Amino acid sequence: MQFPVSSLKCLTLLLAALGLCGAAQAQTAAQAPTLSAAKGLNFADYLSAVERHSPDLQSQQQSVVSAQAGVGIAGIRPDPQLSLGAAREQVRTGLPRPLNRTYELSMELETGGKRSARIRAARSQVRLAEAGVEGFRTQLFSDAALDFTQACRDHQALERKEQTLRALSDVVKANEVRRKAGDIGTVEWRQSRVERDQFQADVTQARADAQASRLALSVPLGRKLSEVFGSEELQCDFQPFANGKSIDSLVAQALKVRSDVRVAQATLENARDNAGVAQANRWVNPTLAVGLTAVPATSAGVDAQGAAFDAGNRSRMLSVSVSMPIPFSRLNRGEVLQAEAAVTQAMLGLQQSQHKAEADVRSAYFRFAAARENVERYRSNVLADAQRVLESIRLSYRHGQASLLELLSAQRSADDAYLGYLQADADLAKATVDLQLSIGQRPAL
Repeated sequence: MQFPVSSLKCLTLLLAALGLCGAAQAQTAAQAPTLSAAKGLNFADYLSAVERHSPDLQSQQQSVVSAQAGVGIAGIRPDPQLSLGAAREQVRTGLPRPLNRTYELSMELETGGKRSARIRAARSQVRLAEAGVEGFRTQLFSDAALDFTQACRDHQALERKEQTLRALSDVVKANEVRRKAGDIGTVEWRQSRVERDQFQADVTQARADAQASRLALSVPLGRKLSEVFGSEELQCDFQPFANGKSIDSLVAQALKVRSDVRVAQATLENARDNAGVAQANRWVNPTLAVGLTAVPATSAGVDAQGAAFDAGNRSRMLSVSVSMPIPFSRLNRGEVLQAEAAVTQAMLGLQQSQHKAEADVRSAYFRFAAARENVERYRSNVLADAQRVLESIRLSYRHGQASLLELLSAQRSADDAYLGYLQADADLAKATVDLQLSIGQRPAL
């Protein structure tokens, strides 16, 4: 069978265009597991920046500063009281009488170990505040990891769709050449244009999603991402969790270091210390007073009736007194009962947090294992098979043995497989972070 020269030229251009498209798509599929292996902003640097710059975390850390100040406040003893008094004796002597001055220093004496109980409660409050900050940091890391993996997924999805759009554009150009040469009809050429233009909307939406997810990375930082890292691309070659420990060992590790378990333990310790304060407050505090009364000397004289009286000598009188309140209010044990109820609640809360920690570790481990298996399946079978099918359909389309609809269907199937792989990889990264956080480990990807 012979072709006109113009048809041969058109066919040559078509094969060249489709061949370039096939090479580009094959290269994309071959590089799928290492698409973002280039240097850029990695997860560890981003997580460190979030920990360093997060306004919410800095705000939470002020609770520790406040609790530490409370230790000093708890150690303050009652202030002593100084009383000053003046009195003048009224007699009918005709002579002025001097002032009698009284000085008294009193101080409440704490009993029952109130001060030491307050200090213990304040120190346990510091530990509770520190555990609360760790719990907030854990949640902050979880949110940051979710944002980072989503940004990677959206960025890689955009790259794939842009490559597919270029391939569809090349098909439209090749079909236009074939239509002019009379090899295909106008309907097939227009159908290829419709498919390309419709796919352009997907690319536009993917670009908006990628921009939005990158902007979301700025929220935990409390400032623009470009102010901290410039315009670096994200490094998304995540490494899954690698730990040879059994699931029971991971559970035991979680019960020791998980932030929520530590918060529950610190809450219990603080509740017990507060109960100690309530018990110590039932002791009454005596007040010790030391006073001095100064009476100046008076001269001899006669009173208004002319009767003589002797002179008075100067005198000093030292007094010591102790006052004790009568503890009728201690008959009510409501404060102690409230403190004991808080201890019981804290104990139950600790038990619940331990059960939850074990369940979280086991469920996180199962989700991680499933996500890792899905990623391995995509890498070993799905991506390669989808690419082989696409290349076969392309070859058939070049030789006129497949229709445009079959080529577009194969292209969609390959794209769906690749996007499914990207989602599975993002799910694996999220499952990795969840497993690491569930055992109290700093996340690393």
